Amino acid sequence: MIRRALLALPLLALPFAATAQDAPIRSQQANFRVTTFATGLENTWGGAFLPDGSMLVTERPGRLRRVTPDGRVSPPLGGVPQVEAVGQGGLLDIALAPDFARTRDVFLCQAASVEGGALTRLITARLAPDSTQLVGVRRVLDATPAQRSGRLHYGCRIAFDRDGFLYLSTGERNERARAQRLDDLAGKVLRLTRDGRVPPDNPFVGRADARPEIFSYGHRHPQGLAVNPWTGSLWEAEFGPRGGDEINILRRGANFGWPTVSHGREYWGPRISREVSAPGMQDPLHVFDPPISPSGIAFYDGAAFPGWRRSLFVAALNTPGLVRLSVDGDRITGEERLLTGFARMRHVIVGPDGRIYLLTDEGEGRIFRLDPA
Repeated sequence: MIRRALLALPLLALPFAATAQDAPIRSQQANFRVTTFATGLENTWGGAFLPDGSMLVTERPGRLRRVTPDGRVSPPLGGVPQVEAVGQGGLLDIALAPDFARTRDVFLCQAASVEGGALTRLITARLAPDSTQLVGVRRVLDATPAQRSGRLHYGCRIAFDRDGFLYLSTGERNERARAQRLDDLAGKVLRLTRDGRVPPDNPFVGRADARPEIFSYGHRHPQGLAVNPWTGSLWEAEFGPRGGDEINILRRGANFGWPTVSHGREYWGPRISREVSAPGMQDPLHVFDPPISPSGIAFYDGAAFPGWRRSLFVAALNTPGLVRLSVDGDRITGEERLLTGFARMRHVIVGPDGRIYLLTDEGEGRIFRLDPA
Protein backbone atom coordinates (compact mmCIF):
# COMPACT_ATOMS: atom_id res chain seq x y z
CA MET A 1 0.00 0.00 0.00
CA ILE A 2 1.01 3.60 -0.55
CA ARG A 3 0.83 5.78 2.52
CA ARG A 4 -0.02 9.45 2.39
CA ALA A 5 3.14 10.35 4.29
CA LEU A 6 5.28 8.80 1.58
CA LEU A 7 3.38 10.69 -1.11
CA ALA A 8 4.14 14.00 0.59
CA LEU A 9 7.92 13.61 0.36
CA PRO A 10 9.38 16.39 -1.82
CA LEU A 11 10.76 15.45 -5.22
CA LEU A 12 12.62 17.63 -7.67
CA ALA A 13 10.76 18.64 -10.81
CA LEU A 14 12.17 16.88 -13.83
CA PRO A 15 13.73 18.87 -16.67
CA PHE A 16 11.97 19.40 -19.98
CA ALA A 17 12.23 16.08 -21.76
CA ALA A 18 10.60 16.54 -25.19
CA THR A 19 12.67 14.92 -27.93
CA ALA A 20 11.53 13.95 -31.42
CA GLN A 21 12.16 10.71 -33.24
CA ASP A 22 14.11 11.17 -36.47
CA ALA A 23 12.03 9.70 -39.27
CA PRO A 24 8.41 10.58 -39.99
CA ILE A 25 5.96 7.70 -39.90
CA ARG A 26 3.48 7.23 -42.72
CA SER A 27 -0.04 6.05 -41.95
CA GLN A 28 -3.07 5.67 -44.18
CA GLN A 29 -4.36 9.18 -43.56
CA ALA A 30 -1.52 11.17 -41.95
CA ASN A 31 2.24 11.43 -41.58
CA PHE A 32 3.49 11.98 -38.05
CA ARG A 33 6.48 11.98 -35.74
CA VAL A 34 6.67 10.60 -32.23
CA THR A 35 7.95 13.06 -29.64
CA THR A 36 8.97 12.00 -26.14
CA PHE A 37 7.02 14.68 -24.30
CA ALA A 38 7.70 13.73 -20.64
CA THR A 39 9.68 11.12 -18.72
CA GLY A 40 10.37 10.19 -15.09
CA LEU A 41 6.91 8.76 -14.42
CA GLU A 42 5.88 5.31 -13.19
CA ASN A 43 3.06 3.23 -14.67
CA THR A 44 0.93 6.15 -15.85
CA TRP A 45 -2.77 5.29 -16.04
CA GLY A 46 -5.04 8.32 -16.49
CA GLY A 47 -4.71 11.92 -17.56
CA ALA A 48 -6.74 15.09 -18.04
CA PHE A 49 -5.82 18.46 -19.51
CA LEU A 50 -6.37 21.56 -17.38
CA PRO A 51 -7.57 24.86 -18.90
CA ASP A 52 -4.01 26.25 -18.74
CA GLY A 53 -2.74 23.50 -21.05
CA SER A 54 -1.02 21.44 -18.35
CA MET A 55 -2.03 17.84 -17.67
CA LEU A 56 -2.88 15.98 -14.49
CA VAL A 57 -1.49 12.44 -14.69
CA THR A 58 -2.06 9.50 -12.35
CA GLU A 59 0.60 6.93 -11.54
CA ARG A 60 -0.70 3.52 -10.50
CA PRO A 61 1.53 3.28 -7.37
CA GLY A 62 -0.56 6.12 -5.89
CA ARG A 63 0.77 9.47 -7.11
CA LEU A 64 -0.86 12.33 -8.98
CA ARG A 65 1.38 14.75 -10.90
CA ARG A 66 1.01 17.83 -13.06
CA VAL A 67 2.87 17.99 -16.38
CA THR A 68 3.36 21.49 -17.78
CA PRO A 69 2.84 22.32 -21.48
CA ASP A 70 6.62 22.12 -22.00
CA GLY A 71 6.88 18.63 -20.48
CA ARG A 72 8.09 19.37 -16.94
CA VAL A 73 6.81 16.94 -14.31
CA SER A 74 5.83 18.25 -10.87
CA PRO A 75 6.47 16.61 -7.51
CA PRO A 76 3.55 14.42 -6.36
CA LEU A 77 0.48 16.46 -5.46
CA GLY A 78 -0.61 16.41 -1.84
CA GLY A 79 -3.92 15.15 -0.50
CA VAL A 80 -4.13 11.99 -2.60
CA PRO A 81 -5.78 9.26 -0.52
CA GLN A 82 -4.19 5.93 0.25
CA VAL A 83 -4.68 3.32 -2.49
CA GLU A 84 -4.41 -0.44 -2.80
CA ALA A 85 -1.37 -0.54 -5.10
CA VAL A 86 -1.25 -4.32 -5.46
CA GLY A 87 -1.62 -6.34 -8.66
CA GLN A 88 -3.57 -4.26 -11.16
CA GLY A 89 -4.81 -1.92 -8.44
CA GLY A 90 -3.67 1.55 -7.48
CA LEU A 91 -4.53 5.11 -8.46
CA LEU A 92 -6.18 4.71 -11.85
CA ASP A 93 -8.33 7.13 -13.87
CA ILE A 94 -8.91 10.86 -13.48
CA ALA A 95 -11.52 13.14 -15.07
CA LEU A 96 -12.34 16.82 -14.70
CA ALA A 97 -15.89 17.83 -13.85
CA PRO A 98 -17.67 19.45 -16.81
CA ASP A 99 -17.68 22.75 -14.89
CA PHE A 100 -14.07 22.43 -13.69
CA ALA A 101 -13.21 26.00 -14.76
CA ARG A 102 -15.65 27.25 -12.12
CA THR A 103 -15.52 24.56 -9.41
CA ARG A 104 -12.06 22.93 -9.85
CA ASP A 105 -13.73 19.59 -9.10
CA VAL A 106 -11.93 16.43 -10.21
CA PHE A 107 -12.95 12.77 -10.03
CA LEU A 108 -10.54 9.88 -9.51
CA CYS A 109 -10.93 6.12 -9.53
CA GLN A 110 -8.78 3.87 -7.37
CA ALA A 111 -8.45 0.43 -5.89
CA ALA A 112 -9.18 0.65 -2.18
CA SER A 113 -8.63 -1.73 0.72
CA VAL A 114 -11.66 -2.09 3.01
CA GLU A 115 -12.96 -4.56 5.52
CA GLY A 116 -13.63 -7.69 3.53
CA GLY A 117 -10.97 -7.15 0.85
CA ALA A 118 -10.48 -4.69 -2.00
CA LEU A 119 -12.80 -2.88 -4.41
CA THR A 120 -13.08 -0.17 -7.04
CA ARG A 121 -13.70 3.26 -5.48
CA LEU A 122 -14.76 6.58 -7.01
CA ILE A 123 -13.72 9.76 -5.20
CA THR A 124 -14.03 13.47 -5.83
CA ALA A 125 -11.93 16.43 -4.66
CA ARG A 126 -11.05 20.02 -5.56
CA LEU A 127 -7.74 20.95 -7.10
CA ALA A 128 -6.20 23.71 -5.02
CA PRO A 129 -5.76 27.09 -6.75
CA ASP A 130 -1.99 26.56 -6.99
CA SER A 131 -2.52 23.03 -8.41
CA THR A 132 -0.22 21.45 -5.81
CA GLN A 133 -2.74 19.43 -3.83
CA LEU A 134 -6.23 17.98 -3.62
CA VAL A 135 -8.57 19.36 -0.97
CA GLY A 136 -11.97 18.26 0.25
CA VAL A 137 -11.49 14.64 -0.81
CA ARG A 138 -14.77 12.74 -0.59
CA ARG A 139 -15.77 9.18 -1.38
CA VAL A 140 -18.55 9.03 -3.97
CA LEU A 141 -19.09 5.28 -4.42
CA ASP A 142 -17.61 1.89 -3.54
CA ALA A 143 -18.25 -0.89 -6.06
CA THR A 144 -19.35 -3.41 -3.45
CA PRO A 145 -19.08 -6.13 -2.40
CA ALA A 146 -15.37 -6.16 -1.62
CA GLN A 147 -13.40 -9.23 -2.61
CA ARG A 148 -10.62 -10.88 -0.62
CA SER A 149 -9.07 -12.96 -3.40
CA GLY A 150 -7.13 -11.50 -6.32
CA ARG A 151 -6.13 -7.94 -7.12
CA LEU A 152 -7.18 -7.92 -10.77
CA HIS A 153 -9.76 -6.38 -13.14
CA TYR A 154 -10.76 -3.13 -11.44
CA GLY A 155 -11.98 -1.42 -14.63
CA CYS A 156 -11.94 2.15 -13.29
CA ARG A 157 -12.44 4.44 -16.31
CA ILE A 158 -14.56 7.61 -15.90
CA ALA A 159 -16.58 9.57 -18.49
CA PHE A 160 -19.20 12.33 -18.48
CA ASP A 161 -21.99 12.45 -21.06
CA ARG A 162 -23.53 15.52 -22.67
CA ASP A 163 -26.08 15.84 -19.86
CA GLY A 164 -23.42 15.79 -17.14
CA PHE A 165 -24.06 12.27 -15.87
CA LEU A 166 -21.00 10.36 -14.72
CA TYR A 167 -20.20 6.84 -15.94
CA LEU A 168 -17.78 4.53 -14.14
CA SER A 169 -16.56 1.18 -15.46
CA THR A 170 -15.87 -1.66 -13.02
CA GLY A 171 -14.14 -4.96 -13.75
CA GLU A 172 -15.47 -8.29 -12.52
CA ARG A 173 -12.34 -8.74 -10.38
CA ASN A 174 -11.51 -11.99 -12.20
CA GLU A 175 -14.60 -13.62 -10.65
CA ARG A 176 -16.61 -14.13 -13.84
CA ALA A 177 -20.02 -14.80 -12.32
CA ARG A 178 -20.04 -11.32 -10.78
CA ALA A 179 -20.47 -9.73 -14.23
CA GLN A 180 -23.95 -11.29 -14.60
CA ARG A 181 -25.19 -10.56 -11.07
CA LEU A 182 -27.42 -7.49 -10.83
CA ASP A 183 -27.05 -7.27 -7.04
CA ASP A 184 -23.28 -6.74 -7.49
CA LEU A 185 -21.49 -3.64 -8.83
CA ALA A 186 -18.51 -5.53 -10.33
CA GLY A 187 -18.36 -6.15 -14.08
CA LYS A 188 -20.62 -3.20 -14.84
CA VAL A 189 -20.80 0.32 -16.18
CA LEU A 190 -22.46 2.53 -13.57
CA ARG A 191 -24.35 5.80 -14.14
CA LEU A 192 -24.49 8.45 -11.41
CA THR A 193 -25.02 12.12 -10.80
CA ARG A 194 -21.79 13.89 -9.97
CA ASP A 195 -22.59 13.78 -6.23
CA GLY A 196 -23.13 10.02 -6.35
CA ARG A 197 -26.93 9.91 -6.47
CA VAL A 198 -28.79 7.47 -8.71
CA PRO A 199 -30.57 9.12 -11.67
CA PRO A 200 -34.26 8.20 -11.51
CA ASP A 201 -34.24 7.02 -15.14
CA ASN A 202 -31.49 4.41 -14.63
CA PRO A 203 -32.65 1.09 -16.11
CA PHE A 204 -32.85 -0.95 -12.90
CA VAL A 205 -34.33 1.65 -10.55
CA GLY A 206 -37.16 0.10 -8.53
CA ARG A 207 -36.06 -3.53 -8.94
CA ALA A 208 -35.52 -5.26 -5.61
CA ASP A 209 -33.07 -7.75 -7.13
CA ALA A 210 -30.79 -5.18 -8.81
CA ARG A 211 -28.50 -2.32 -7.87
CA PRO A 212 -29.94 0.95 -9.22
CA GLU A 213 -26.50 2.37 -10.13
CA ILE A 214 -26.10 -0.15 -12.99
CA PHE A 215 -26.36 1.12 -16.57
CA SER A 216 -25.04 -1.99 -18.37
CA TYR A 217 -23.61 -5.33 -17.27
CA GLY A 218 -21.86 -8.48 -18.45
CA HIS A 219 -18.45 -6.75 -18.71
CA ARG A 220 -15.08 -8.36 -18.03
CA HIS A 221 -12.47 -5.62 -17.67
CA PRO A 222 -13.64 -2.34 -19.26
CA GLN A 223 -10.69 0.07 -19.39
CA GLY A 224 -11.91 2.51 -22.05
CA LEU A 225 -14.89 4.91 -21.97
CA ALA A 226 -15.56 7.85 -24.28
CA VAL A 227 -18.55 9.76 -25.60
CA ASN A 228 -18.89 9.87 -29.39
CA PRO A 229 -18.85 13.64 -30.13
CA TRP A 230 -20.94 13.23 -33.29
CA THR A 231 -23.75 11.07 -31.93
CA GLY A 232 -23.59 11.38 -28.13
CA SER A 233 -23.39 7.60 -27.67
CA LEU A 234 -21.10 6.10 -25.03
CA TRP A 235 -18.40 3.74 -26.35
CA GLU A 236 -16.48 1.22 -24.27
CA ALA A 237 -13.26 -0.75 -24.83
CA GLU A 238 -13.21 -4.11 -23.07
CA PHE A 239 -10.10 -6.12 -22.28
CA GLY A 240 -10.80 -9.78 -23.07
CA PRO A 241 -8.81 -12.85 -22.00
CA ARG A 242 -6.84 -14.50 -24.80
CA GLY A 243 -8.77 -12.81 -27.58
CA GLY A 244 -12.23 -11.39 -27.05
CA ASP A 245 -11.09 -7.73 -27.00
CA GLU A 246 -14.11 -5.60 -27.89
CA ILE A 247 -15.46 -2.18 -28.70
CA ASN A 248 -19.06 -1.76 -27.53
CA ILE A 249 -21.68 0.96 -27.72
CA LEU A 250 -23.35 0.94 -24.33
CA ARG A 251 -27.14 0.66 -24.15
CA ARG A 252 -29.42 1.21 -21.17
CA GLY A 253 -29.86 -2.06 -19.29
CA ALA A 254 -27.96 -4.10 -21.90
CA ASN A 255 -26.19 -7.36 -21.06
CA PHE A 256 -22.88 -7.60 -22.92
CA GLY A 257 -22.60 -11.29 -22.25
CA TRP A 258 -19.42 -12.00 -20.29
CA PRO A 259 -18.77 -14.85 -19.59
CA THR A 260 -21.84 -16.51 -21.12
CA VAL A 261 -20.76 -15.48 -24.62
CA SER A 262 -17.24 -14.53 -25.66
CA HIS A 263 -14.86 -14.52 -28.60
CA GLY A 264 -12.01 -15.26 -26.20
CA ARG A 265 -10.16 -18.33 -25.04
CA GLU A 266 -8.71 -19.45 -21.75
CA TYR A 267 -5.02 -18.61 -21.46
CA TRP A 268 -4.30 -22.35 -21.63
CA GLY A 269 -6.24 -22.81 -24.90
CA PRO A 270 -9.93 -23.85 -24.91
CA ARG A 271 -12.77 -21.47 -25.76
CA ILE A 272 -14.45 -19.82 -22.81
CA SER A 273 -17.89 -20.18 -24.37
CA ARG A 274 -19.21 -22.18 -27.28
CA GLU A 275 -21.28 -19.16 -28.27
CA VAL A 276 -20.20 -15.71 -29.43
CA SER A 277 -23.78 -14.41 -29.55
CA ALA A 278 -27.03 -15.20 -27.75
CA PRO A 279 -30.59 -13.84 -27.58
CA GLY A 280 -30.93 -11.05 -25.03
CA MET A 281 -27.22 -10.25 -25.08
CA GLN A 282 -25.60 -7.34 -26.88
CA ASP A 283 -23.09 -8.19 -29.61
CA PRO A 284 -19.86 -6.17 -29.70
CA LEU A 285 -19.55 -3.45 -32.30
CA HIS A 286 -15.99 -4.57 -33.09
CA VAL A 287 -13.74 -7.48 -32.09
CA PHE A 288 -9.97 -7.11 -32.42
CA ASP A 289 -8.33 -9.98 -34.29
CA PRO A 290 -5.51 -10.46 -33.47
CA PRO A 291 -6.15 -9.12 -29.96
CA ILE A 292 -4.57 -5.92 -28.60
CA SER A 293 -5.48 -5.79 -24.85
CA PRO A 294 -7.22 -2.40 -25.18
CA SER A 295 -7.13 0.25 -22.50
CA GLY A 296 -7.98 3.97 -22.84
CA ILE A 297 -9.80 5.36 -25.88
CA ALA A 298 -10.32 8.83 -27.39
CA PHE A 299 -12.27 10.19 -30.34
CA TYR A 300 -10.40 12.54 -32.66
CA ASP A 301 -11.75 15.58 -34.50
CA GLY A 302 -8.77 17.93 -34.12
CA ALA A 303 -7.02 20.28 -36.51
CA ALA A 304 -3.47 18.90 -36.26
CA PHE A 305 -4.32 15.78 -38.28
CA PRO A 306 -7.20 16.51 -40.70
CA GLY A 307 -6.92 13.03 -42.21
CA TRP A 308 -7.57 11.45 -38.83
CA ARG A 309 -10.78 13.30 -38.12
CA ARG A 310 -13.69 11.01 -37.26
CA SER A 311 -11.41 8.38 -35.77
CA LEU A 312 -11.37 6.49 -32.49
CA PHE A 313 -7.89 5.86 -31.08
CA VAL A 314 -7.35 2.87 -28.80
CA ALA A 315 -4.32 2.43 -26.51
CA ALA A 316 -2.99 -1.13 -26.80
CA LEU A 317 -1.09 -3.01 -24.12
CA ASN A 318 -0.42 -6.34 -25.88
CA THR A 319 0.55 -6.31 -28.70
CA PRO A 320 1.80 -2.87 -27.58
CA GLY A 321 0.93 0.13 -29.71
CA LEU A 322 -1.92 2.31 -30.92
CA VAL A 323 -4.95 1.39 -33.01
CA ARG A 324 -6.99 3.82 -35.12
CA LEU A 325 -10.59 2.97 -36.00
CA SER A 326 -12.34 4.94 -38.75
CA VAL A 327 -15.80 5.99 -37.54
CA ASP A 328 -18.95 6.95 -39.44
CA GLY A 329 -21.62 7.93 -36.93
CA ASP A 330 -21.96 4.86 -34.74
CA ARG A 331 -20.29 2.51 -37.23
CA ILE A 332 -16.65 1.41 -37.51
CA THR A 333 -15.53 1.41 -41.13
CA GLY A 334 -11.84 0.50 -40.84
CA GLU A 335 -8.95 -0.44 -38.57
CA GLU A 336 -5.32 0.69 -38.76
CA ARG A 337 -2.56 -0.45 -36.39
CA LEU A 338 0.12 2.10 -35.55
CA LEU A 339 3.35 2.00 -33.51
CA THR A 340 3.11 -1.78 -33.13
CA GLY A 341 5.63 -2.95 -30.53
CA PHE A 342 6.61 0.63 -29.63
CA ALA A 343 5.51 0.65 -25.97
CA ARG A 344 2.68 -0.58 -23.74
CA MET A 345 0.09 2.16 -24.14
CA ARG A 346 -2.27 2.64 -21.20
CA HIS A 347 -4.21 5.68 -22.35
CA VAL A 348 -4.62 8.03 -25.30
CA ILE A 349 -5.66 11.67 -24.87
CA VAL A 350 -6.34 14.40 -27.43
CA GLY A 351 -4.71 17.64 -26.29
CA PRO A 352 -6.07 21.17 -26.67
CA ASP A 353 -3.46 21.62 -29.43
CA GLY A 354 -5.08 18.82 -31.46
CA ARG A 355 -2.09 16.55 -30.93
CA ILE A 356 -2.34 13.05 -29.53
CA TYR A 357 -0.73 12.13 -26.21
CA LEU A 358 0.06 8.54 -25.24
CA LEU A 359 0.59 7.40 -21.64
CA THR A 360 2.73 4.31 -21.20
CA ASP A 361 2.37 1.50 -18.70
CA GLU A 362 6.05 1.13 -17.82
CA GLY A 363 8.14 1.25 -14.68
CA GLU A 364 10.05 4.09 -16.33
CA GLY A 365 6.91 5.67 -17.69
CA ARG A 366 6.78 8.16 -20.52
CA ILE A 367 4.28 10.37 -22.29
CA PHE A 368 4.62 10.45 -26.06
CA ARG A 369 3.12 13.11 -28.32
CA LEU A 370 2.23 12.58 -31.98
CA ASP A 371 3.14 15.62 -34.09
CA PRO A 372 2.34 16.26 -37.76
CA ALA A 373 5.25 15.52 -40.08
